[in-house]
Amino acid sequence: QVQLVESGGGLVQAGGSLRLSCTASGRTFSRYAMGWFRQAPGKEREFVAAISWSGGISTTYADSVKGRFTITRDNAKNTVYLQMNSLKPEDTAVYYCAAREGYGGTVYYTGARYTDWGQGTQVTVSS
Repeated sequence: QVQLVESGGGLVQAGGSLRLSCTASGRTFSRYAMGWFRQAPGKEREFVAAISWSGGISTTYADSVKGRFTITRDNAKNTVYLQMNSLKPEDTAVYYCAAREGYGGTVYYTGARYTDWGQGTQVTVSS
């Protein structure tokens, strides 16, 4: 089990950028596949981006964020990042990071496949 803490959320104008961080406890962070999800008010949680464990770096993105968001990881810091550029009002949501034991280059874009979740960080994009 790993504990996750997100940070970096806030209020930004449309077109702006934010970088979210998710720091994990534990010594085996490099073996975890990581993901970012978001949930807007009145909507279901949706997949944003995912990255495989360090054995085979693969990434995948939701179509709605492809080309604007980038997921990366720094295993020395036990941290996964979500760089968000060209933000739109529809990106407004609570953003959650998630973790699960990884296998090779596999990425996971279904929330049910993850075993550990952070508490979330609010991102608000004004028009």
